[in-house]
Amino acid sequence: MNQAPEHYYYPDDEIDLRELFATLWRGKWLVIATTFIFAAAGVGYALYKPNIYQANVLLAPSQSEGGGMGQLAGQLGGLANLAGINLGGGGSNQTVIAKEVLQSRAFLGNFFRRHDLAVPLMAVQGWNRETGEWVYDRSVYNPTTGEWLPDSDGNSQNPTDWELVETFKEDHLSVSEAKDTGMITVSVKHYSPVAAQQWAEWLVRDINEHMRTQDVEEAEASIAYLEEKLNETNVSGMQQVFYQLIESETRTVMLANAQKEYVFKTVDPAVVPEEKSEPKRALICVIATLLGGMLGVFVVFIRAFISNGEARDEELTKAGQNTVSQSE
Repeated sequence: MNQAPEHYYYPDDEIDLRELFATLWRGKWLVIATTFIFAAAGVGYALYKPNIYQANVLLAPSQSEGGGMGQLAGQLGGLANLAGINLGGGGSNQTVIAKEVLQSRAFLGNFFRRHDLAVPLMAVQGWNRETGEWVYDRSVYNPTTGEWLPDSDGNSQNPTDWELVETFKEDHLSVSEAKDTGMITVSVKHYSPVAAQQWAEWLVRDINEHMRTQDVEEAEASIAYLEEKLNETNVSGMQQVFYQLIESETRTVMLANAQKEYVFKTVDPAVVPEEKSEPKRALICVIATLLGGMLGVFVVFIRAFISNGEARDEELTKAGQNTVSQSE
């Protein structure tokens, strides 16, 4: 009679700490080699990255209830109601508007063109602290001729306003507001500490000038409109209202022209930073070393798992062959 085939049962896999340590010990050289390679690569990358400096300027809102038009609404609400004109309940928040304008494409595009910042923003890859000169990316820009070089497709690499704004907002500009105090911090990063400080100052100055010019133009347009309506009416009461509105709009123009810091008042001006803000070279080296060690351990365990699987397959094959031979 043929002998019934035997069935082999294997217990569920369990974690054996001694086996884990033994596996790691057998693959220690692989772990050490991977860790060393990643550590060396991290050190090289950290040394290759140029220093980046950050200049900060702390700002406070110059006007608690918005700009000139906000004050106008508060002062002339009663007179405007008499004239049938609705100026709103205090106007929009001038500080919020200015903060958004500061980060808008239209303002930043004009800012780059006004100060000719396309080259230092898009065509440099470092700054020489000893000589105070830019380190140009000569695959993009030729500083000798002042020309933007073509790319691999033959197109000029002269950046558009869209590219300038995207690069500046992503890599260089940061605007934050303290919720408890309302203070606004404008931060600018760049390879050159002098450029970072200068750009931060220019941004504050230009946004104040932009908002002042806008309010002055609106007030002057309102004056022209009110004078036109004044000439069209013969009612003495309405004429008095128009005179009051024109006087207040004229006051708005005068105050706007007299205020140097119209929307934002500088509490702590930007200074040339003496210490870099990036890169964090020590952190880069530590992270690279840890990643190398983790990768080495992972590879060792994967190799051990594959080896154990192959050994188990061989045992099962041999066991199956023995069973077949016994049944025969």
